[in-house]
Amino acid sequence: MTLKKTRLWVLLAAFAAAPAFAQNIAVVNGTPIPKARADALIEQLVHQGQQNSSQLQMAVREELVNREVLMQEALRRGLQNRPDIKAQIAVAQQTVVLRALIEDFVKKNTPSDAEVTARYNALIKDAGGKEYHLHHILVDNEQQAKDLIAKIKGGASFEELAKQFSKDPGSGKNGGDLDWSDPKAYVPEFANAATHLQKGQMSDEPVHTQFGWHIIRVDDVRNITPPPLEQVRAQIVQQIQQEKLQAFEEGLRKNAKIQ
Repeated sequence: MTLKKTRLWVLLAAFAAAPAFAQNIAVVNGTPIPKARADALIEQLVHQGQQNSSQLQMAVREELVNREVLMQEALRRGLQNRPDIKAQIAVAQQTVVLRALIEDFVKKNTPSDAEVTARYNALIKDAGGKEYHLHHILVDNEQQAKDLIAKIKGGASFEELAKQFSKDPGSGKNGGDLDWSDPKAYVPEFANAATHLQKGQMSDEPVHTQFGWHIIRVDDVRNITPPPLEQVRAQIVQQIQQEKLQAFEEGLRKNAKIQ
């Protein structure tokens, strides 16, 4: 939510002389606006990045006064009794309460350091292996690929041929460079061929995949180094919290009588 700047500045002087209330920030046509409502809106705005200040508090007061004036008119017209409005109010109320339930659950079920460390160890165990720095040239037919392999073995530049003939729009313009990646990121036929090549070696025969015919060159191989725990702690905590929340929801649904 963004409060209009014009509303903030134009009404500063008027608000400076407004009376102070212990529990209410204003009374509109006999209806009080509780301070707790203003505090909730201020907290929401601060959470969205605004700075809590006397100016923000003044703007919030004016916003809530305007809302109350409009709300009273809406009630006078009986809009709150329309079926569609009742349904929207019910959904909005449910959303607020459910958000509070989720926040309460997450707060009371923060993963322990032991849980986070155990999850991290499991993740890095599964993340082992090697990654490859590859170049490739992709063409439409096997014979063309064989002709290019012969040219490269005869001294032609792999990179220049890739720029000229490769059908891969991503790597072709960069001389066929695929950068560093885990072979599992590629289709099985390509990955299998790449992992059977040594550093500096090029495939002797074209490799066929669903995309066409590839000439693959392995430039380098290195072990995959996982990030340190502190670098990924926040993501791991969030993952565990989501799993706990899902289990909580599934447990409630399992025990609910649904007809």
